[in-house]
Amino acid sequence: MKATELPRLWRGPSWVASSVPRAGRETNAPLVPPEPFAEKQKFGACLGMKIQAQVGSPGVQLAGLSLPLPPILSLPVTPPPRSPSRQGRDFSFDDCGRAFTCLPVEEPGALAEALVCNLDSLLGTMTHRLCVGSPPGVWVCSTDMLLNVPSAPGIDWGGFQGVRVIAVPGSQAYARNHGVYLTDEQGLVRDIIYKGTEAQIQQCARPDGTVPLVCGVVFFSSDAAEQLLATHVIPPLDACTYMGLDSGAPPIQLSLFFDIVLCMAGGMTEEDFVKGGSDASVRSARSVLWTALHTFPLTCIPSASYDYMTTSATLLSHVFLGVAPGCVARPQSHMPLCPRQQPCLLEDGSSVTNCLLEGAVHLAAGSVIQHCHLQGPLEIGPGCLLSGLTTGSSPALRGCPLRDIVLQGHHIQLHNLPCRVFTLTGRLDDWQVRMGATYLNAPWAEFFCRTGIREGDLWDAEMPRRSRCLLSARLFPVLHACEALGLEDVLWLLAPSVVAGERLARWRAAAELGARRALFFLQGQRKVRRVLLGRQDSSLLPLTRSAVHEGYHEAMLGTLDEVASTAGDAGIAARALACIADVLGCMARGEGGLRSGPAANREWAVAFGLLESGDIAGGVRELAAERQKWMSRPALLLRAARHYEGAEQILIRQAVMSSCQFVTVGPAELPPLGHWVQVACPARLDLSGGWSDTPPITYEHGGAVVDVAVLVDGCRPIGARVRRISEPELRLVSLGGTPRSEAVVELVCRDLEHLQDYCQPHAPGALLKAAFICTQVVQLPSQKPLRAQLREGFGGGFEVHTWSKLPHGSGLGTSSILAGAVMASLYRAAGKAASTESLIHAVLHLEQRLTTGGGWQDQVGGLVPGIKIGRSKAQLPLRVEVEKIPQKKCMAPGCEPRAVRRMMDALQPYVYGQCLAGAGGGGFLYILTKAPRQKEALHQILAKTEGLGNFSIHSIEVDTDGFSVEVVGCDQKDSAHPGEGRAV
Repeated sequence: MKATELPRLWRGPSWVASSVPRAGRETNAPLVPPEPFAEKQKFGACLGMKIQAQVGSPGVQLAGLSLPLPPILSLPVTPPPRSPSRQGRDFSFDDCGRAFTCLPVEEPGALAEALVCNLDSLLGTMTHRLCVGSPPGVWVCSTDMLLNVPSAPGIDWGGFQGVRVIAVPGSQAYARNHGVYLTDEQGLVRDIIYKGTEAQIQQCARPDGTVPLVCGVVFFSSDAAEQLLATHVIPPLDACTYMGLDSGAPPIQLSLFFDIVLCMAGGMTEEDFVKGGSDASVRSARSVLWTALHTFPLTCIPSASYDYMTTSATLLSHVFLGVAPGCVARPQSHMPLCPRQQPCLLEDGSSVTNCLLEGAVHLAAGSVIQHCHLQGPLEIGPGCLLSGLTTGSSPALRGCPLRDIVLQGHHIQLHNLPCRVFTLTGRLDDWQVRMGATYLNAPWAEFFCRTGIREGDLWDAEMPRRSRCLLSARLFPVLHACEALGLEDVLWLLAPSVVAGERLARWRAAAELGARRALFFLQGQRKVRRVLLGRQDSSLLPLTRSAVHEGYHEAMLGTLDEVASTAGDAGIAARALACIADVLGCMARGEGGLRSGPAANREWAVAFGLLESGDIAGGVRELAAERQKWMSRPALLLRAARHYEGAEQILIRQAVMSSCQFVTVGPAELPPLGHWVQVACPARLDLSGGWSDTPPITYEHGGAVVDVAVLVDGCRPIGARVRRISEPELRLVSLGGTPRSEAVVELVCRDLEHLQDYCQPHAPGALLKAAFICTQVVQLPSQKPLRAQLREGFGGGFEVHTWSKLPHGSGLGTSSILAGAVMASLYRAAGKAASTESLIHAVLHLEQRLTTGGGWQDQVGGLVPGIKIGRSKAQLPLRVEVEKIPQKKCMAPGCEPRAVRRMMDALQPYVYGQCLAGAGGGGFLYILTKAPRQKEALHQILAKTEGLGNFSIHSIEVDTDGFSVEVVGCDQKDSAHPGEGRAV
């Protein structure tokens, strides 16, 4: 039998249009609400001439397997920061969403015959009607409506500048719950009135009695668009970018119409506009927007009509039956039919799009068939929507009572296994309603009674009743243990009870396969608890990948939340949070950008604050609650993963700070006022085991590092000195390369607020401020002012000088050794004494408070003389033990930059061994020469080697004495230098 088939054309996600995101979160909710202006729309990140297509939608439970719905293509727009993130508004009539819903229309003049979707219609309307003659600029248009514009709208674009809005003529009664433009005789917008009084709406009326309703079509001229774009770097509008939010900017919600468009209304004054903001941040944003945009004229063109694409039953007549505004319907006589197909089989008021119908397929009025290949005889009653069915489905449809039902076939893929899943719902069902819900247009109780399915078959017992709805019900089978599943495995839900009884066992068998997989992941959850709580050296990443792929990520996340909140151990909790970050990263499936990035978005601040205060359980609960708002798309998932890694770092810091219990401080003689306590330290070379000292490795697996303390050019290159002064203040001075160098940075702290940034590593004097707090010379926080603390405790303040002869980034442990020098001198100057072991652990504590992290090898290398090995056991609290060793270890070379490789090759004949200091990316190369005193000879060799750039050569020797602490007298000038008037 010969048949005619309409061609199917799938278009890729590349269009020229514009959607306007809202601040803080990204999802796919379109700009235009269910009715024109039914709610204030939020605006955030800058306008852009692009649409990003997203694939994926919220998961539904299918016969025991948690799987995503078939791919949904929709347009991303940002919701308010605190609203639950969703992958677009629910749309149950088309897998591809509202924008790509196929319309029963034809384009006779098109160059290629193809299906027409709503986006095609919108782009055609915008391109060939609204945009004709318009200057360069940016158009904003909603994609969840059907838009109709006259073929010759008569819009005058001559000399246009500013912003133009397209309005929809509507009745005054309809306008009472929506937004309306108030315009003057020239079409300039004076005001935007939302849910106005009868008198206000009457002011907006046109001569024909209609009013111009607000709809989601706005044009920004290039000048206006550039001015708007420029505001995204101006506080507080910098929070309209995710980088701004994740860097700590407070989130802000703005309305496209009431905060951006309104500022250009002619009847607005700056005072009234700014005062209209809901809070201080919005008022500040309005002030910026007013400055940037208020001079642009705002005009209104009431030349369109539209119809919102709802999820209600009215959509069948408004869209699929071809009566929507602007649609050129395919009449029944124009439908390509098979030679034996009788046109009278398709009743008036029915619709067939992109289908091949063979034989007697009778379609009642009010029903729709899309993307199907069916073979008669078939009887399809009124009020039905059939989509995505193949000819193999036809036998199962014969004899079924098809009336007011939505039957759809979906293509999905389980790993490498392609599957067909069928869904069956009632035309009048609401997928998300909880109370008074229906399924197949009848109450759930009636459905349970007729089919024998129990409530426990569809929802887990622990699921709250308020969360049980059609969207979360495990209704539709996906896999059977030994048989292929077909359309009949859902159609039996329509059948009488006698037939239903025969199918119930098969339905439950399909669910049993899901139960087996559920059992597999249940034991996987036990494994997670066992590995984490037992501190086992076992990777959970393979199980994480499997759980995400099979749709069990929620169960995995719940288990990790439980472990983190109940372990009672910061180290275990930190590892659990790291695993949650891995789950979120896997859920992004390689999309969404880089895993690394900022993690200071204020939406997570409450959770971080709880963790910082030691309330791990409360912090984990708050993290989980915030996480639910970031699950809708890859970019959000990765940003959430970054913040979980940030939370992990908080707990790692707390775990490492357990080492402070090994800091023992005793009393010592208080040096005289004005006398310096000076500490000089050697540098260090790490010979073996570097990075095993860094957390969390050092307390999860244990660490062991071989270090050697060295003099550089015959002296100890790192040092600090502290003295008491009469003024109750802190003077912090960073010198050049020696104690006699000029000051590079000088700070004076007289109030506690001057110390508040001690935990920001790049803040001036942060290390020195942290040292005063960690040595408890200063109490922070405290009700007692800084000056009072210093006067009562020490009879005055302190002056600190620090220096280092080593270049920045030398790889010789400068920062940690300098921290040790500062703390040693500060303890002594404050009349306290601390052992070398105490200083090692005190530096660990300081660097965690400073938030730079880091391990313990640097201070071990610089504070303990000679060659030694430092060790830490795989346990908390973290304790470092040091053993001095006489021999040298030879290490294999690692990776190095090209210039370093050339240097090493040039030196190879003259040395016994060579190695890079630090992480191996540069800094110092240390070598053991075959002959003594080779400094000048090596300099001549390297000077002749090409591609080295700047270099210097220094002689080093093993420091067998370690760091030195001296109390020296006052200088003849205002400050003392070492070696002058030595007292001890």
